[in-house]
Order: sequence, then structure tokens, then C-alpha cells
Amino acid sequence: MSEDFVPVARPLLGQEEVSAAERAILSGWVTQGPEVAAFEREFAAFVGSAYACAVSSGTTALHLALLAVGVRPGDEVITVSHSYIATANSVRYCGARPVFVDIDPATFNINPQRIEAAISDRTRAILCVHQMGMPCDLEEVLKVARRHGLAVVEDAACAIGSEILWNGRWEKIGKPHADVACFSFHPRKLLTTGDGGMLTTPDAAMDRKFRLWRQHGMTVPDTVRHASPVVVFESYPEFGFNYRLTDIQAAVGREQLKRIPEAVHERRRLSDRYRELLSDIEDVKLPEEPEWARTNWQSYCVRLSEHFDQRQVMQRMLDDGIATRRGIMCAHREPAYGDPSSWRCAQAQCNPSPHCPNLIESEKAQDFGIILPLFSQMTERQQERVVDSLRAVCSANVNAAD
Repeated sequence: MSEDFVPVARPLLGQEEVSAAERAILSGWVTQGPEVAAFEREFAAFVGSAYACAVSSGTTALHLALLAVGVRPGDEVITVSHSYIATANSVRYCGARPVFVDIDPATFNINPQRIEAAISDRTRAILCVHQMGMPCDLEEVLKVARRHGLAVVEDAACAIGSEILWNGRWEKIGKPHADVACFSFHPRKLLTTGDGGMLTTPDAAMDRKFRLWRQHGMTVPDTVRHASPVVVFESYPEFGFNYRLTDIQAAVGREQLKRIPEAVHERRRLSDRYRELLSDIEDVKLPEEPEWARTNWQSYCVRLSEHFDQRQVMQRMLDDGIATRRGIMCAHREPAYGDPSSWRCAQAQCNPSPHCPNLIESEKAQDFGIILPLFSQMTERQQERVVDSLRAVCSANVNAAD
């Protein structure tokens, strides 16, 4: 790949992470152990949560969260189709069915006004997403949930470092404000451990469940058994999973956590600059940040006018050496959700796939959204190249007829 190529994202990793991984490797303890425990304490302190439990991915975090709030086979979970497919898949892992609600086109997040119509006697929980790091309207989501006695799980996969105005104070996503919040440490995220995840909760009993289930349901953790001066036999009273994070990953994560304030500051600076540079392109709608939200700008997604052909715009930018990604996918349009029984929308009798009239804003966001390059190490010259390329493509009026 040419040195002039501008990637859509780039993880922020350095010698500090190399040294941390080396420390864990040379310690002789490389699976879940003391580094994981330290990472959990530091992560909980950073977001302001009483408890934090590390797991192997953001997807496994979602799975355990839904199980912990009581989602079981035959239940329904209200969520969005407009999210990475792991959101909907985690519902199906529980034997439950996702019920898709459309998004607010301004924020790409769940539209709270659409939730009530989707509730049935099988609804167990609401799984809301802080899409691309932008906080969703949690206050309104929770109002609906509390009226109907529903649990709320936050898919905060992209939202480390994002904040929400809560009772007059700015608080970090992950405190959490609902029952559980789930994070991902995939390389596209601001904090990466290669892969991995974290659950935060104010509930001690729920945290104990996560710790039990992530390690096959084993009653005695490895750290306790190996440190005991007497022989200890563990037992397995509940069905569990192999959802552990390793100490090597956690050591890297501890260094990554230290970088978050600077990374968020730089992304916010770059997003402000994008807004200034892109403001004169009339065929491009810029993302909006509500007054009660401070996003980490995990991704910068613009929306093209509907006469443009998204793929052609992206291809022409790629020809210019600029990587982009399409708007966030919609799970209901994927072959894995082609079975009409695998999901429904707010209208009980309506789940035509791959196009659903009740999910029109979600589909438009996928079809006309383009994620532009944004990463902490991005130079101003690289950003100008992105803007110049997009402006040239829009001026060429790239549409479906071309």
C-alpha cells in the first residue's frame, strides 16, 4: 500500500503497549490473571462504574449482559437493525428474537419514540446502541423501559470516552446509566487489545454472574486456586462459557486506557475541522451532536444526497488513495436474517427482508452514509486530501446513472 494511502482507521499503539505485553509474557501468567484484575479496576475507575468485568470480545459481553438481565428462549429484545450484526446476533444467542426499531437520522441511534409500539408481552429488555460512539438518548429510552418494567442494556462497543449530560453533570458512557454497559476492544475502537470486551454494572450480583459465566461456570478462579496454601477443588454449578480475556491483552489494555483522554481530544479537534472543511459541500450532510452528548468520534459518518451512488463515490475516493466504509449495516437485510421468524419490526405482521418500510431511516443510513477516515495520528494534510477527494467526486455528480 502506498505511503500516501489514507486508511479509514488506525489503532494508536506504541512501545508502551509492547513493553506491557512483554511484562505479561515474562511473568509466566498469560491467561486471565492479575493484569486482567488490574485492568478491570482501572477501567471501572475511568468510567465511574462500581464494577467492571473483562471478557473476550464485545459480542460475548453483550451475550452475558442479556443473559444476566433475564433474556431467555422465546423472549423478545427491542434493538436496532442499524448496527454491526453482533448486536442482533447476541439476542439470538439467547434463543430470543430481536425486534428492530428505526433510528433517528440525525444521530444514527435508536428513536425512543418508536420503542413503545414495539413492546409485546414477550419483551424482556431494550438493547440500545451508542452508534459510532455517539450517545443515544438514554434518558428517554429509560423512561419507556421503566414504565414497562424492562431491563436496558447499553451496547457501548464504540463509546469509550464518550459522555452524556446526566442530571446536570457530564458523565462517561459506561458508568453505567442503565443495567449494564458493554464495550468492545476491537482494533477499530479507541481502546484496543486486539480483541476483547468489558461489562460495567452497578449491580454486585450481576457482576458475580459475569465472572462465573465467563470461566465455564467455575466457582474458584485460577488466581485463587494457584495462590491457595491448601488444595482447592473447584466445581461447576452452572453452565458457562470460555469468554476470558488474557493477561497479555489486559496489559496492553491498561496502557491503551491511559491514552483515551488525549485520543478523544484529538478526534474532537479533527471532527471540528471536518465540519469546517466540509461545510460548503451542499450534497453532504454532516453528523450532528446533540447538546446533551459528547461523542468520542469513533467514526465520522457523513450522509450523501440520495441521487448519489454510494459505491461509485467510495470507489472514486479509493482510486484517489482514500479508504472509506459504507454506512453502518442493517442486520435485517443480511441473508442470516432472511428467515421471517428470526426477527420482527415494530409492526408485528411486518418483516419483509431485505427492505422494511418501518426501518426506512436505518436503510437510508446504510445506503447513503459514508464513513470518512478519522484516527488520532491523522495529519491535517491527510484530512485535507480526504475533503478534496470528496468535494471533487461530488462535483462530478456521481449518481446511479453514471
